[in-house]
Amino acid sequence: MPKIVFIEPQATNLHIFSQFPLPRLGSLILGTMMKERGWEVELFVEELRKIDYAVLEAADLVGISTITSTAPRAYAIADRVREMGVPVLMGGPHVTFLADEALTHADFVVRGEGERALMEFVDAWETGSGFSSVSNLSYMEAGVAVHNPILPVAGDLDRNPFPDLGLLKPDPGRTRTIRTIPVQTSRGCPFDCSFCSVTGMFGKSYRFRSTENIIAELRKYDDRRNSIFFYDDNFAANRAHTKELLRAMIRERFRFTWTTQVRADVARDLELVRLMKKAGCHTVYVGFESLNPESLKDMKKRQTVEEIDQSVRILRRNGIKIHGMFVLGFDQDDWASVKRTVKFATRARLATTQFLILTPLPGSEFYEKMCAEHRIAFRDWSLYDAHHVVFKPIGFTLFDLQKAQMFCHKKFYSMKQTVRKVFAREWLSVAVAHYARKLNRTWKKQNRTFLRVVELLRPKKGSEISVDYREKISLER
Repeated sequence: MPKIVFIEPQATNLHIFSQFPLPRLGSLILGTMMKERGWEVELFVEELRKIDYAVLEAADLVGISTITSTAPRAYAIADRVREMGVPVLMGGPHVTFLADEALTHADFVVRGEGERALMEFVDAWETGSGFSSVSNLSYMEAGVAVHNPILPVAGDLDRNPFPDLGLLKPDPGRTRTIRTIPVQTSRGCPFDCSFCSVTGMFGKSYRFRSTENIIAELRKYDDRRNSIFFYDDNFAANRAHTKELLRAMIRERFRFTWTTQVRADVARDLELVRLMKKAGCHTVYVGFESLNPESLKDMKKRQTVEEIDQSVRILRRNGIKIHGMFVLGFDQDDWASVKRTVKFATRARLATTQFLILTPLPGSEFYEKMCAEHRIAFRDWSLYDAHHVVFKPIGFTLFDLQKAQMFCHKKFYSMKQTVRKVFAREWLSVAVAHYARKLNRTWKKQNRTFLRVVELLRPKKGSEISVDYREKISLER
């Protein structure tokens, strides 16, 4: 029986969800497909399970999935595996957009959605027929990179198997049982925000699984101890379909609770919000992004400050908690807009927040703009986690934008705000606030060198940054 090992590398830096690991679904779905095909499958999600290189050495093929912030770790693993003589296949958003870079570390790269491409690749692998007809595949031939055409995105998502969570084998001492279950009901996004790479990876067309297919998967997890996280980039992008799904969930009387990601415009439809609550939704993750109207316009968010304010009131009124996500550093931002943003987050009594630094992710319009304007400051991909400033902003120095993010977290998760949540008996928010303050302190300690670097790169009045940080200092790890 041939053997394949899938790896999901761990990011090297801390972030707000470091303590709450949730595996992405790509490797789980592909692993399930290979298992059904008759291959032996092992899966290492590094946040849950330490990599055993003896297992990798015995494999016929190793597949590594990576986003931008995990790319350096993914490349290091790939280099070591290839030294063992085991071929490496890489996939994920980062290598989709930077396939030539990935081919210096991997034998093969799958660009875009991987399900059909992987099956075509394995067909070619098993028959020895060559890879020239394998869709989405990049590889080296006679020293030249070959990039086969990318297929149109899959229209029928019901064809994908339910991910086999039994492939997750957490190490003793880590999470023994996965109680937050990842489920995806759709792919793609009809919006095209300038800083997002989702549409580049999954397309603008919004595709969704049938209600019957989703319900069949959810029945597997009908336990009050479970919580479902719907991985959709915009769970309510098609309101008619979402309502159909919610009504079916209500009829099933599922006992689990669930969370998901939505836009602020979900609150335009009061019936939808009430169905979400009745179906078991307890928290939504909302990308508010900014309280600066000019920034919202520049990022092509297609929402207003008034909509943001209305969504908070309606969601809270219907008993749904809100995790607000804000992005700092657009060209129209300054300290005044930063202070307005954190003031709104505290006054709106959001349950939890993330204040993220605008990051030029490969595959996004913003990345192309920053490259064209020569505003990329650092190309250490491990810093591309939205917690480190990596480009030269207009309204801030690098150090001041980093400082603005730390200021927002300090304000929102202050002891004063935590005491308010204690009196409101919002115990989960209190626990997250305690964790966030501890995380901020740890992050600062671990990033002392980085903070010193961006402070040293602060230009003198009237001058511009021209220092290449890689020639000046290596970040401590």
